[in-house]
Amino acid sequence: MSVTIGIVGPEDLVHRVVAVGSESGSAVLAALPYQHESETVAIVEEAQERVDAFLFTGVVPYTAATAAGVLARPAMYISYDGATLLRALVELLRLGHDVTRTSIDTLRRAEVMETLTEAKLPTDHVHVLPYRPGLTSDDIVAFHRSARERHDTRVAITCLGSAFHTLETEMQAVRLAPSRYSIRSALQTLVLTTSGRHAGDAQVALGLIELPEPDDRLADDLVTLGGSLASLPDGRHLLVTTRGLLEQATERFTRMPLLDLLAARHPTAHIGFGLGRTAAEAESLARRAINRAASVGAVAGVVSMADDVDIVIEPDGEGRPAERGPESLPLLARRVGLNPQTLLRLRELVAALPDGMTTHDVAEHLVVQQRTARRVLKRLERAGVAAPIGSQQQGRTGRPPTIYRLHL
Repeated sequence: MSVTIGIVGPEDLVHRVVAVGSESGSAVLAALPYQHESETVAIVEEAQERVDAFLFTGVVPYTAATAAGVLARPAMYISYDGATLLRALVELLRLGHDVTRTSIDTLRRAEVMETLTEAKLPTDHVHVLPYRPGLTSDDIVAFHRSARERHDTRVAITCLGSAFHTLETEMQAVRLAPSRYSIRSALQTLVLTTSGRHAGDAQVALGLIELPEPDDRLADDLVTLGGSLASLPDGRHLLVTTRGLLEQATERFTRMPLLDLLAARHPTAHIGFGLGRTAAEAESLARRAINRAASVGAVAGVVSMADDVDIVIEPDGEGRPAERGPESLPLLARRVGLNPQTLLRLRELVAALPDGMTTHDVAEHLVVQQRTARRVLKRLERAGVAAPIGSQQQGRTGRPPTIYRLHL
């Protein structure tokens, strides 16, 4: 399946990246240009559902999107390496400019000095402002102005388009553009990363089933999961399938019909699934899952993933989720991996906003960052407790926030 990558940055650089990247044909490239880097977050939010990954033309918009917590897709930025700087210096020399007195932003100081030294250029009057989170266009412009006034800097070399447009009317200014090599390298890495993410449905799903006695009907129960079944020396059963089939059979990890079938025939039944990129990782997670299932109760299933995510699934008996009353909060908290107090606070929010809530509502009520609130909602959605029911318009620009209804 073809990967679609959204290219985010100023219009001219976006078109350059699309032109260079299109030569390889390894991905579909969608241009997502902005007029000012402050538009980054809105652009990313609006395009989130249309692309598989984001490639930023520089570290500034990438950091802005990361800090805002809006990146739900693989993302990276094109680095401006020493070759990019060297190319700009050669062009300045060709035009007769003094490159021994320059101010350079965003790049690492060590990289700048190494590049100049290798080019046998003096570094005594070169001033560097490395990028740091929170650095704004105004900060960068102020740096170059200060270098000019205090150190007689002759040329400002910047990586930020908005800073360049301000500085070019005041002094000799050059805006760095990523090299073809940097573009191709970044795209290749991102395509591989995204393709790996797409392969998530083919991720190994290894299950361990623990029953108190042999069960001749087990193989028939596992038809919907496909894969292969084997008996282990310790009496457990081993099932090897894929994440895609497991998600489908468990309705995205909200129910486990297999568990209901086993519960009807055995006093105890424990199922543990591990999802891993390799068989070894899946096996390790499956063992964690089966141990967790045994600690939950007589009949329980657990799906364990990387990053310490465990989803507990218990039998519903009639093929539908059990009603969850106030007394079930501790159980639900174990199932979704959240603190019971967090669920109690969310129940208060449900009472206040019965028609639905956004990530912003959750963040404000729990007094957490929006990215944390988004993770909470995703966990609840994965467990079948939260469901997106629409979006909030209210004349907003960019992608409208999703409204969730919680069943607490």
